[in-house]
Amino acid sequence: MRLLERDDTGGVRLIEDLPNDKIPPYAILSHTWGPEEVLFRDMKDGTGKNKASYAKIRFCGDQAWRDGLKFFWVDTCCIDKSDSAELQHALNSMFYWYRSAVKCYVYLADVSTHQHDAGPGWQPAFRESRWFSRGWTLQELIAPKIVEFFSKEGERLGDKESLEQEIHDITGIPRKAFQGVPLSDFSVVERMRWIEKRNTEREEDKVYSLFGIFDIHIPVLYGEGRPKALKRLQDKVHENYLCLAKLWPTGPREPHVEKERIEQAKGGLLANAYRWVFDNPDFNRWRQLRESRLLWIKGDPGKGKTMLLCGIIDELERRVIADGGNLAYFFCQATDSRINNATAVLRGLIYLLAHRQPRLLSYLPENTYPSDDTMAWIVLSKVLREMLKDPNLKVTYLVIDALDECVTNQPQLLELIVQISSISARIKWLVSSRNEVQIEEQLAIVAQQSRLSLELNAESVTTAVNAYIRNKVFYLSQRKQYDSKMLTEVHDYLSSNANGTFLWVALVYQVLADPRVQKWQTLKKLRAFPPGLDSLYARMMEQIIQSDDVDLCRQILAISSIVRRPISLQELTTLVEMSDDISDNPQSLEKLIGLCGSFLTLRDQTVYFVHQSAKDFLLGKAAHQASRNAFNWVFPLGIQDINHIIFSKSLNAMSTVLRRDMYGLEAPGFPINEVRKPPSDPLATVQYSCVYWVSHLSEFVSGIDGNRDAFLHDGEAVHGFLAKKYLYWLEALSLLRAMSEGVIAIRQLESLLI
Repeated sequence: MRLLERDDTGGVRLIEDLPNDKIPPYAILSHTWGPEEVLFRDMKDGTGKNKASYAKIRFCGDQAWRDGLKFFWVDTCCIDKSDSAELQHALNSMFYWYRSAVKCYVYLADVSTHQHDAGPGWQPAFRESRWFSRGWTLQELIAPKIVEFFSKEGERLGDKESLEQEIHDITGIPRKAFQGVPLSDFSVVERMRWIEKRNTEREEDKVYSLFGIFDIHIPVLYGEGRPKALKRLQDKVHENYLCLAKLWPTGPREPHVEKERIEQAKGGLLANAYRWVFDNPDFNRWRQLRESRLLWIKGDPGKGKTMLLCGIIDELERRVIADGGNLAYFFCQATDSRINNATAVLRGLIYLLAHRQPRLLSYLPENTYPSDDTMAWIVLSKVLREMLKDPNLKVTYLVIDALDECVTNQPQLLELIVQISSISARIKWLVSSRNEVQIEEQLAIVAQQSRLSLELNAESVTTAVNAYIRNKVFYLSQRKQYDSKMLTEVHDYLSSNANGTFLWVALVYQVLADPRVQKWQTLKKLRAFPPGLDSLYARMMEQIIQSDDVDLCRQILAISSIVRRPISLQELTTLVEMSDDISDNPQSLEKLIGLCGSFLTLRDQTVYFVHQSAKDFLLGKAAHQASRNAFNWVFPLGIQDINHIIFSKSLNAMSTVLRRDMYGLEAPGFPINEVRKPPSDPLATVQYSCVYWVSHLSEFVSGIDGNRDAFLHDGEAVHGFLAKKYLYWLEALSLLRAMSEGVIAIRQLESLLI
């Protein structure tokens, strides 16, 4: 990259081409070309000062000097366009150069601040400026962190932040795109739309100016025409998406979508509930010191760790991405086998890194990722290490929430975190978990680390919980029309009993907000809730046991506690014994979930635990005696019995549902990417069963004391199913895009017979 240098006297000279690691801080000019631009050869032979457009160069140099910068870049005279190789490199590097600039100055030659009468000012001319209609200025608007606008007289009009609404109105580009949000968060169609009303002198440039917007690098071929150039760009974008699709399975949500779901499920992200952390010395030590490479946020269940990390991620996205850095994150969830293992964490981190910087896709292997978890871990851990060694990678933040909910290969994941932390100072880890000894012991190996204990910051957490309480009580008062006395009583009870626990407040709020709870019942309901999560769960269990539908609730809680992932309402009807009046009525099913206390919640017609601590309570893992009592009630014959129920009901349902060509494709070899689910999906009730029946069979027979082979003999249920439905089962797995899980299931079956 060549730069211009301004000396103390105002003189400007062109310096030699610099390697990336030797480039000093610089400003950059954005403008529209005129008839007499100063070119590279003009600067080389010293004739540039004689051209009228040299005023722009002088303006840029002087403004950079006032901002404390000696160096600056102008496209017209810093690129030797007679050198085709240099031009190729420049066009593919332009977005990066603008993003790396300390400041970008937009010189608007058609906007004047000198008015001779009391007219409307410069704003009408600003809105009509030619600069907003040119193709190359799109990336010059979006890429730099700081963009300042100047009139032709060199007077500052404002910057990208202060003029954000006006720029949005002129361009139609979402305001988030100006705020440092990763461009990959916008769809391909949306980003293509940004260039539609812009023009370029050469038709191909309307496509080439999008290179940085999509973070792709392809050859520049002037003369090919816009249609061919556009097809090459679309093909490259499509190639990247196919590679990402191979990396991330279709079942679980993408990490950034999962973050949005978590925030919505918890009632939205409340700034006052997490901003305290930005004043915390442990957090700031990790954030500011280059040698501090790991921050572990630890705390008891329900203390708000996940929402705290959501707030931190938002803050990092605003600051880090805008500076050209990188951010990837993952939310573990023990109740979902697709996102509760170390391999899934790696997939998620790699996916986000590559999704936001497609050039990193080159580190992914060409072959399909192995279905076996051991091989997948070996391959993906190598990929992540190689990505993080990329010489062009700036500081990168990797965030993992709920490490304690990574139930498969957690030690391997912790070991990888420790290894990477010891190698590179460019990589900063932020992880959260409960106060677990094994996590503490492994993370203690990292020399430069910080720990942020929520229990040791109880005052800050309590203040955040009180802000959360005020927010929830306000909503309750609006919905239930509380008078000032009742509002105060509800607020005071919640504040007195929350003990710094967000989840306790959320569960009580959920009950009080129920439309069936009348205003006059509020205080009686409220006072029935004891302080402490375990005591609250015990109270909820008492209410379930006293309900008319106690047996159905017991079945639902038992099934929900041991399934490998959250199941849909339709899948639930396959696994739970219930009357047709309930199974055929979605409203009845939803009410049934509501009867399960506040242990379960329903989102997008899928059943989830409200929190991992609720599941732990039912499984007898909490310290409270009531937790062990709950386990004995939910599993009177043990967990093994529920595994047998899931296995046998799955086998019966699949034997009924599975048949040849369930989606009406008519011919074998139909491309899976073109398959569309029929309006009434025949697999809707057995999706879970198809993927996980073998896993539950394996759990069941492994716990049998006597002759376990009796269930696997010829003529028994498993043999009968495979003899009649094996090919249809494989077809179903293919339609569900779960063939890799099918391979694991078949290996499990083989292992049972050995």
